[in-house]
Amino acid sequence: MLSGLADWVTDVIDRFGYVGVALLVFLENLFPPIPSEVVLPFAGFVASDDESIPELIGMIIAATIGSVAGALLLYGLAAWIGRDRLTRFLVRYGKWLRLTPDDVERAERWFDRRAVVAVLVGRCVPLIRSVVSIPAGFRRMPIATFLLYTTIGSLIWNSTLIGAGYLLREQWEDVEAVLSWFQYVVIAAIVVAVAWFVWSRRRTAASAAR
Repeated sequence: MLSGLADWVTDVIDRFGYVGVALLVFLENLFPPIPSEVVLPFAGFVASDDESIPELIGMIIAATIGSVAGALLLYGLAAWIGRDRLTRFLVRYGKWLRLTPDDVERAERWFDRRAVVAVLVGRCVPLIRSVVSIPAGFRRMPIATFLLYTTIGSLIWNSTLIGAGYLLREQWEDVEAVLSWFQYVVIAAIVVAVAWFVWSRRRTAASAAR
């Protein structure tokens, strides 16, 4: 399936150039199965065919426009859902997830203290790149601040991967192999964080019961 997806991605970029890159990166923000580690290095490879720096810059700009547009859509959806709807959901169903409105409030306080760093760094981390727009939307982070740091983080990520594809040329697929290991590290960190959260919640509940 992933091989077929990669073929489709490369075909779209071959056919539509900058527009294809922007569209794919926009969709990648909404549908993580579309892998940026394929889209972006291949865009760099396409630019390397003519060894054209302006085309390389054009690919980076197109990818960044797609990234920001996708992030804005997620931000808008999260802002529309809002804290009140989320609280009502947790009051009804939170016990099944072992989440309470107080948990959300603590998470919101954490995000408020680190919002800029979370958005800027999150845009450069696989798997986290898309979802970081959701808490920003829930907390109604100032839109100008969100746009600024989303653009900077996206520009760093896109420039790195597209530049790697440009430099590697025919070996552009090697970028995916390197990023796969990085993704495993991120997944492991998420699993550990979730396990710690569940364990701490159960320990707190057990202490309260005693």
